[in-house]
Amino acid sequence: MIGTDAAVCALLDSGVKIVTGVPGYPVTGLMEALGEKIRHEWSVNEKVALEIALGSSVCGERSAVITKHVGMNILSDPLITSATNTIGAGVVIFAGDDPGVQKSQNEQDSRFYGLIAEVPVFDPSTPEALYLSIREAFGLSEKVSTTVIIRITDRLLKSEGNFNRINKPDYKPQSFDKKIWHLTMLGKHQRFHSTSFPEMCKYAERCQLNVYKKRGTIGIISSGFPSSLVESVIPENFSHLSLGLVNPLPQDMIKRFLDEHERVLVVEETEPVIEKQLPGKVSGKHTGHMPYGLVEIKDIQKAIENIHKDNVAHNITSQTVEERGERPVCEDCPYIPLYSAIKELNVPVAGDLGCAILTSQPPLSLLDAAFSLGSAIGTACGFNRKGIAIIGDFGLAHSGMAGLINAVHNKHEVVVVVLQNDIAAMTGGQQVPDLTGLVESCVQDTEIINPQADIDIKGLLEEKLKKKGISVVLARARCPRY
Repeated sequence: MIGTDAAVCALLDSGVKIVTGVPGYPVTGLMEALGEKIRHEWSVNEKVALEIALGSSVCGERSAVITKHVGMNILSDPLITSATNTIGAGVVIFAGDDPGVQKSQNEQDSRFYGLIAEVPVFDPSTPEALYLSIREAFGLSEKVSTTVIIRITDRLLKSEGNFNRINKPDYKPQSFDKKIWHLTMLGKHQRFHSTSFPEMCKYAERCQLNVYKKRGTIGIISSGFPSSLVESVIPENFSHLSLGLVNPLPQDMIKRFLDEHERVLVVEETEPVIEKQLPGKVSGKHTGHMPYGLVEIKDIQKAIENIHKDNVAHNITSQTVEERGERPVCEDCPYIPLYSAIKELNVPVAGDLGCAILTSQPPLSLLDAAFSLGSAIGTACGFNRKGIAIIGDFGLAHSGMAGLINAVHNKHEVVVVVLQNDIAAMTGGQQVPDLTGLVESCVQDTEIINPQADIDIKGLLEEKLKKKGISVVLARARCPRY
């Protein structure tokens, strides 16, 4: 059995009624593994996914959200507010982090959202710990009336290990308590900090997923998948505090651990989230003992070898595309004629983090800027002259429509090119909604083309660039991969 199996079994055994999410590395396979076992859906974006889960919670049904780490940025609005507004039945968010930036636009650490929203965060290390974390998370979510985050990674989901299933909980559906509306917004925060948060802190001290093994005067504090790596190489005379719950931290347990050890090393991916919260001198990323991002066994071994040093020189060379290997546009991509035509135009081009991002590299080197999924239109509206926004239909549905509506409302000058292939090609070919009618209702100058047809694409775009206002070109083609 692997981590994905553990997660699916835990969701089933927790009585979850609906799972929502947005595809992306490393979480796509987890949603697909649900099969027909639990009702689930790919939502147009992460904010909507969490809102659906919260609606289910209000009606007394447990729910879960599956998203990659950058999706946490999108759902943060309802996440943070739900902590003080309270929920009904348990809601758990699976945040798929990408240490090492294998298939993402950044290496952000989802554990920070626990600190921002003041909600519990589990960081399991093995399939067994993942199963138990999920079972614990739903009960804790209902006890403190907040959403709970579980951080997962590709290595955790693919790691092998046994776990024992626990019978489904005999719990009564917990619906939303409307008495919360008798409190002001300030009153809701006061209630949270006087009841929910103290209960979280008490739970942290007794949580069985925080494991303290005392074996000597030197200790290691770890969390997440790296905890399993630590266990494989830790010397027999080193103590180990493996934290399965990383927000809130078990302050009393950690203080005792620090007091009982002469030196302490912190091992965690990706950022020094735990390390920053520890009082006194500890070794970790700040001292050069551990790298930022992905943690490998060799990194832990090197840190152990240098544990008696206050600082360790850590030389970093920034990875280049040449070193990693290029990831060009597919040779049979139907949009190559379109990309080539845009390349010939002397205008700024904003891209999106779908397939269009691949055009940023040679031989096309097409994009001037690309920041997030759905951002192309808004970015192009900020150019100091009329330019082009290239966006996929998944990016348009995800959050790009807001940029288009804003462009219309504020009378921006931009040409929007939509790669309309009806799927999210970068994440596995999931179906996306057809927004043709909606786009046509927003923008009068909307034209549908076949980029593989014998047409003058460059001439068409030049004509659109000369026009006043907004033009949209819907480029319809099929991805050969799906």
